[in-house]
Amino acid sequence: QVQLVESGGGLVQPGGSLRLSCAASGSIGRIHSMAWYRQTKGKQRELVASIITGGFTNLAESVKGRFTISRDNAKNTVYLEMSSLKPEDTDVYICNTVAADPRGAVSTYWGQGTQVTVSS
Repeated sequence: QVQLVESGGGLVQPGGSLRLSCAASGSIGRIHSMAWYRQTKGKQRELVASIITGGFTNLAESVKGRFTISRDNAKNTVYLEMSSLKPEDTDVYICNTVAADPRGAVSTYWGQGTQVTVSS
């Protein structure tokens, strides 16, 4: 079993910046990908950013040029650097990973989410 713990959410003024962190722990053989989603009640879950083996990244069009995803492989941690934040970025941000256990069995895991609120 793999656990994901997010941190860094909070209240930010429009135009401000914030960094989210997500640390994976548990029975991990290898992490294949880590990602950030956002999920507002009543809306479709949206992929914000992802990073895979080799460091290749994908970002939603709405956040390109403003958000950056990175990872520390040694610590099994993914970061989301957010800048030029807008009120429409307000949401619950949820960490995701696709990981293999020491036997090689692959599963998908989700964190509990962290609230980001962009408001004056």
